[in-house]
Amino acid sequence: MYLNGSIFPLVLALHSLELPQTSIYPALMLGITTYLFILLCNLTIVVTIFLNRNLHKPMYILLLNMPLNDAMGATSLFPQLLYSIWSEDRSISYSACLLQGFIVHLYGGASYLILTAMAYDRYIAICYPLRYGAILTTNNLVKIITGMWVFHFTVIIVLFSLLLPHQVCQTYMADLFCYNPSIMKLMCEDTRVNNIYGLFTIVLYHSLSLSVVAFTYIHILITCVTNKQSDAKIKALQTCGTHLVVFLFLEFNTLFPLLAHRSESVPAHIRRVFSISVLVFPPIVNPLIYGFKTKEIRQKILTCFKRKRISV
Repeated sequence: MYLNGSIFPLVLALHSLELPQTSIYPALMLGITTYLFILLCNLTIVVTIFLNRNLHKPMYILLLNMPLNDAMGATSLFPQLLYSIWSEDRSISYSACLLQGFIVHLYGGASYLILTAMAYDRYIAICYPLRYGAILTTNNLVKIITGMWVFHFTVIIVLFSLLLPHQVCQTYMADLFCYNPSIMKLMCEDTRVNNIYGLFTIVLYHSLSLSVVAFTYIHILITCVTNKQSDAKIKALQTCGTHLVVFLFLEFNTLFPLLAHRSESVPAHIRRVFSISVLVFPPIVNPLIYGFKTKEIRQKILTCFKRKRISV
């Protein structure tokens, strides 16, 4: 992509981090530590599920998608961000910007679909425990996961394919990283089709997720209220309550910056804070909630550490 017929590849300038000189190295070390912590936590869960046959169950196979997705989301942000802190250079090529935006949207939409699939899994497990094995067979689970990713990949491919024909007429991006609404603001041509499709995807993902989560959790709540076993009721409510908090946090944090781009009344710095938090906090919090807090996964990890200490 070139700017107005220029022979030089297009280079964009992301919004400045506005770091004082004395804060550059502390910020760099904090960023590196955070990124490594995210990778360690999420990959630990992935390896634990992969290596333990006892965890090759529908619930954990669905859960496996989350740490992989969270690691992808963090990787879409941190390497480029850390490099720009170290080099004090906020430039990024247009092709790299498109790639970053594609991965960011792939991560964000997948987070919704994974949480939606997990809500359905909990619905079957709690409301129809005797039929759980018959409904969520390996074959059905593969269909759900494959269909989810193929559908999502297709939607995001179309979203970014619509950007390719447009001419770029400015190089300053008023965001800390690249994603579709911020890239569209660089275009000097009519982007109504992009806006319509973008709004369509927002409505599609949010309405689909909200309707499934609302349906499943209303039925789970009814089942828990009518269930006479208090221990099972408390455990189910705790699990579903945590899941609901994570879902609502993701819902607000992703919806706000996407809609804020379409309103001039929202301060830009607030939009930037919310947008970058989606790529930082869920990849940190999710493995702690869904991985280390889950009894079976925690026991496998502790057993592995104990064996290593004994061998040493």
